[in-house]
Amino acid sequence: MQTYPIAMVPGPVVVPDAIRNVYLEPYGSGDLEIEFVELYTRTQRRLKAIFGTRDDIVIQSGEGMLALWSALKSCLVPGDRVLAVATGVFGYGIGEMAQSIGADVKIVGFSYDETINDMARIEAAIAEFKPRMITAVHCETPSGTLNPLEELGRLKHAYRVPLFYVDTVAGAGGVPVLADDWHIDLCLGGSQKCLSAPPDMSFLSVSPRAWEIIDAVGYVGYDALKPFQHAVENRLFPYTPSWQGVAALFTAAGLLLDEGLANSFNRHDAVARLCRQRLVEMGIDLFPAPKAIPSPTVTAAVIPEGFTWDTWDRRLRDHGLVVSGSYGPLAEKIFRLGHMGAQADRALVEQALEVIAGAL
Repeated sequence: MQTYPIAMVPGPVVVPDAIRNVYLEPYGSGDLEIEFVELYTRTQRRLKAIFGTRDDIVIQSGEGMLALWSALKSCLVPGDRVLAVATGVFGYGIGEMAQSIGADVKIVGFSYDETINDMARIEAAIAEFKPRMITAVHCETPSGTLNPLEELGRLKHAYRVPLFYVDTVAGAGGVPVLADDWHIDLCLGGSQKCLSAPPDMSFLSVSPRAWEIIDAVGYVGYDALKPFQHAVENRLFPYTPSWQGVAALFTAAGLLLDEGLANSFNRHDAVARLCRQRLVEMGIDLFPAPKAIPSPTVTAAVIPEGFTWDTWDRRLRDHGLVVSGSYGPLAEKIFRLGHMGAQADRALVEQALEVIAGAL
């Protein structure tokens, strides 16, 4: 296994000792012991605070993509109309996921160096298409962008669209999430980004309207949401839950709430500004263009002239720094630094920037 002393990939992030040590504790069976149910409900309350919601929270054993698939499969049947508002790899990808299960998908697409804008075009699409679900991505990590969602939520509410589905896997905990105020019905998160836990848990909020639709759809696959609706009150989960994973989420969420969400948001914003300023001073072009909103949790920049992604990646790794490339049309063009969760640390970011300056 190859590790690097300066880890700056945009998830999974470095896991702090307080969270890592949770996995060393002895645990019983979540299927049998009331202590697990109590831990689960306490963790739900903490995640509600991070999501800004009063809705139910479902916690599942599996990486963040589990929540994305689970919410789609549990709420859609073939022929349902889905309006995917897309600005990057995951936004377009969610539309493709919905298509794969038979949904009738219309994409309102933007370029990868944009964030959601032109609300008139989106509103016209909602009015004409009359979707059952609107999907959007809060933080597009492959592009380093952060999509504003308040206005999209307002349109969802005004046009009485039944479901608003939002992927905030790389946002929650590092930037404000106001699921209730933004009329989000399915708000999706993962453990390995701003919560700084291992990549083994996903979680999502489920509105009352979403539960009604989930019950009507009746999806019964392994990733189904329906069995979680009454799991706590019945003390019966659909599969053996990960006690350690839930305990790690509980600890991770507690660390964020103890810090204070506003303080966490300021910490992420400060290191992001430092990172981008220093890169510009080195002569490295930032991605995206100024017309987009950059995410406080990840910085994307153009690979310096004279390097390919492979040679740039190797140069940085030779000096102890690991960053990420990107995907889709941005592959081989940009590199990304993930300053989220435990990595939203000024000293760590300064170390990374020193390596980059030396590599140039």
